[in-house]
Amino acid sequence: MSNTNETAVTARSLMTVGGIDVEVVRKEIKNLHLSVLPPEGKVRVAIPLHVTDERVRAAIVSKLAWIKQQREEFAKQPRQSEREMTNGETHYFLGRRYRLEVIEQIGKPFIVIKGTKLQLRISNGSDLDKRLQVLNEWYREQLKERLPGLLDSWQQKIGVEAQCWGIKKMKTKWGSCNIEARRIWLNLELAKKPPECLEYILVHELVHLLERQHNTRFRDCMNLYMPNWRLHRDTLNTSPLAHEEWEY
Repeated sequence: MSNTNETAVTARSLMTVGGIDVEVVRKEIKNLHLSVLPPEGKVRVAIPLHVTDERVRAAIVSKLAWIKQQREEFAKQPRQSEREMTNGETHYFLGRRYRLEVIEQIGKPFIVIKGTKLQLRISNGSDLDKRLQVLNEWYREQLKERLPGLLDSWQQKIGVEAQCWGIKKMKTKWGSCNIEARRIWLNLELAKKPPECLEYILVHELVHLLERQHNTRFRDCMNLYMPNWRLHRDTLNTSPLAHEEWEY
């Protein structure tokens, strides 16, 4: 999930509180935002330019129990092994597990699902990078097919309209929303998650067009438009995390 505005970072520093390293990011924002990021539980706090280090440290100390709990939850989550793109390797699509079957051929590479197998048909001698590229492009196309219909439906329900949207690999967010540009980005990794997770993140970002902050009004809007959003969030947060090479 995101803080909604892509505000320029002016300074970064490192602070250690209670034995935990915290990245401090100073921006032209109004409120302090504390995040514990997957997959390893990195702690980051974004703060307004005028906030002192003493106030930042006090804010982190007040949330230490929550930070430790979040880091413990990340540590419990299953991890995908490092991708080798070889026969029998496990891959996910829309929340289901598939076994990779690599079939070498002449012609344009493509991917097709056959039962419980995800078949990668690719030219002889293809290396790891090429196989990953084909897989990621396939994931991207699958999301591009599903998003327009979801976007149209939810924009009508919520009464907002994004000017543009896109899909990209993101290291620390499932999605982001630039309110001024009314632009939404969604994480490519969502192609691996159950369909309700994609829908939840899309609704989350659209609601940011009504309310910038993650405050009571934001939660009220989520409750109104997607009453079971917390269930979808929990599904997303307990699904297998990517190996660090593909971290969010």
